[in-house]
Amino acid sequence: MSLRELNKRTTICELCSNEYDLSPFIVEPREDDILACKTCINQINNPEEVDVNHWRCLNDSMWSTEPAVQVVAWRMLTRLRKEGWPQDLLDMMYLEEETLEWAKATGEHIEEDENTIIHKDSNGTRLANGDSVVLIKDLDVKGANFTAKRGEFMRNINLVHDNPEHIEGRIQGQQVVIVTQYVKKSN
Repeated sequence: MSLRELNKRTTICELCSNEYDLSPFIVEPREDDILACKTCINQINNPEEVDVNHWRCLNDSMWSTEPAVQVVAWRMLTRLRKEGWPQDLLDMMYLEEETLEWAKATGEHIEEDENTIIHKDSNGTRLANGDSVVLIKDLDVKGANFTAKRGEFMRNINLVHDNPEHIEGRIQGQQVVIVTQYVKKSN
């Protein structure tokens, strides 16, 4: 599709809504085009240069009615899923079966297998990096001279990548590791 034809559909980046440096981006293997900015195109083509926060725009663009935009949103969310919040968006996203096959056609997606580490709170709710949790019981913090009290919040947690039962965060200004069975996800 030409730039002129794309401009009839939209005049902004269909992914991040940027108004500048726009050009057609071919969504393989169907060769349908979307209108995308230089920043989005560069990060799609160069995974090592991805700015994760730039892609928070997918929270809006994933709901586009254009299948090609949906495919790119799904691929980027899948690529970034270990960040936590993209997995939440993927869980909400719905694609028609044909569109999902198109999205998976590059082979970039990863299927979860029995070796995938999933962190869950005391209620079985999946935890992600950046979540907030609340302690469900008093815990003596080893190596520090205080007790973390029931009801205390840990904001912006980090998942321990090799242990599904541990998360890291700050309580009373101290960086601590907490066992997931003693926390519940906070809304």
